[in-house]
Amino acid sequence: METLSAQPSTKNVSATPTPPKKRKKGIWQSIVQQRYLYLMSLPFVIWVFVFSYLPIWGWTMAFQNYKPAKSFADQKWVGFDNFVRLFQDERFYLVLRNTLAMSILGMIVSFVFPITFAILLNELRGKFFKRTVQTVSYLPHFVSWVVVGGIITKMLSIDGGIVNELLIWLGITDQPIQFMAKGHWFWGILTASDVWKETGWNAIIYLAAITGIDKELYEAARVDGAGRFRQIWNITLPGIRTTIAVLLIMSIGHLIGIGFEKQFQLSNALVTDYSEVLDIYALKYGINIAHFSYGTAISMFTSVVGIVLLLLANGIMKKTTKESIM
Repeated sequence: METLSAQPSTKNVSATPTPPKKRKKGIWQSIVQQRYLYLMSLPFVIWVFVFSYLPIWGWTMAFQNYKPAKSFADQKWVGFDNFVRLFQDERFYLVLRNTLAMSILGMIVSFVFPITFAILLNELRGKFFKRTVQTVSYLPHFVSWVVVGGIITKMLSIDGGIVNELLIWLGITDQPIQFMAKGHWFWGILTASDVWKETGWNAIIYLAAITGIDKELYEAARVDGAGRFRQIWNITLPGIRTTIAVLLIMSIGHLIGIGFEKQFQLSNALVTDYSEVLDIYALKYGINIAHFSYGTAISMFTSVVGIVLLLLANGIMKKTTKESIM
């Protein structure tokens, strides 16, 4: 008998086919595939370009002795003279002090109060009461600062103001206190007004972040005997740490660019040395006195310093907490 070979024949064995490599989509192919999303975002891109990037061309006025009647080519270039004048003005440092003081106070309370309010609101068990409190708390956000300024001024008025009436009724004072005439009280009044108006609105994002925390962590903590305070400290706060870090970085970027609506509505001639901020300072010189170049230099300083602070805050946060917005 013939001995059969134990070795298998390899002549008819076909090689395993190699799967084709996936080709990466080109940028144009991706745009075509997601064209509706790009079209939906196009109006917002145009809006940002027109109102945020196109006006940067106006920064050239900071280096000119700008005259509205002359064309761009006929303007007189003065280099950094407007910035030298800015840093030699004593009023600038007073205004910078006010801006930093109100901004830092606002930044502190805009984190402490909304975070605390969001955590306390999250601890409520009654859904109807919880939703009612949340709705009532963020309604003041939609009230204009013109209206809020009138309400605050009326409440603190010496002529029938509810605050003075309450203080007299409680026996704390015998005569009405002129709150709006005391400059060193202005920062506190402004900060308290901002807390009332914005706490509920600012708490929404923290409530959303708390909602995203895994519920099983709380159940495991309760099994281990952790009370509510321990759960807040060890689960809730670490769970929203990323949100807090991102909002803190963005707030630092607006440290000296805080706007002027609040200060403009609550200010008066008696507290100008405490209420005037950089934006009002730029408005006075740029519009009221028609020193357009000097006003532009003030606004340019505010924007550049804001960008630098944003980059520094982002870099420090990235190294210390590994959180970043860039």
